[in-house]
Amino acid sequence: MAGGDSIMLRQKELKRLHVIYRVMEGTLTQREAAGLISLSERQIRRIVTRIKEEGDEGIRHRSRGKPSKRKLPFRERIVKLYRRHYGDFGPPLFTEKLAAREGLIVSRETIRTWLIEAGAWRTHRRQKAHRQWRERKDHYGEMLQMDGSHHDWFEGRGPKCVLMAYIDDATGRVYGRFYDYEGTIPAMDSFGRYLAQYGLPMSVYLDKHTTYASYVRKHEFRETEPISQFGRALSELGVRKLHAHSPQAKGRIERLFQTFQDRVVKEMRLKGVSSIEGANEFLISYLPVYNERFSVTPKKEENLRRPVSVDLDNRALHQERADPQE
Repeated sequence: MAGGDSIMLRQKELKRLHVIYRVMEGTLTQREAAGLISLSERQIRRIVTRIKEEGDEGIRHRSRGKPSKRKLPFRERIVKLYRRHYGDFGPPLFTEKLAAREGLIVSRETIRTWLIEAGAWRTHRRQKAHRQWRERKDHYGEMLQMDGSHHDWFEGRGPKCVLMAYIDDATGRVYGRFYDYEGTIPAMDSFGRYLAQYGLPMSVYLDKHTTYASYVRKHEFRETEPISQFGRALSELGVRKLHAHSPQAKGRIERLFQTFQDRVVKEMRLKGVSSIEGANEFLISYLPVYNERFSVTPKKEENLRRPVSVDLDNRALHQERADPQE
């Protein structure tokens, strides 16, 4: 090869260079060379001229190393992608989706900076908490927070519904299921499903929704406090029922709903979920990933959950003696 230049050439270019040298040696015609490397005779003549003037380096494509005029710079591509498909995603969630769906790996802080500088995202100052967060319980299964979240989960693509959610206070491990409404049947069904998967907690922390608590009017007199059907089921299972007097008292599950009304809504949008059945299928794959990422190790190793078998058809709950299985 002429010139003795030490250059790095691509395999395609090496093949072309081999053919062009056969042309220059006279063992191949320009027409034969054009057919071998899928170029026109005019292009062959141009390459021959460049190699005579520049040596082997003349085989390089003239656009090599230059950015395409049709291709946006990487930063602009990211911002355009955000505006087109992820416009209400925060930088952390957008960064996750870039990696998972687009195959683009960029740091969270870089994404945040690019979006802010492009005017696509505004920083939000966090308000100082007006009270300290209650410390987590020490043991897995010591206390379970339970509540329903009424929300337009499908953003108009489907009916409004309720997410019946459960979060273990010590670990932050979450379970949830969507229903048409918040009431006794959804509460019994979702709680039964929770028990079948995770076992029986020592106590359940609830709000004062009529599904979970019954009240006596002031002018009525009764010797015993009335109890809801769901409350009665808890009592029969030996689960202590605790009632919160404000949303702040159930801080962990309230924060969970804030997170899910942001993340889960957007995840279901990307997957085109528009029905309760589809949403419950989505949760089957979503919740294990969420729990793996966000749950924590309890302060003490002893697991206080008790095993239980559940007959969902008859709404009958039966405690067992065997250890619960993960």
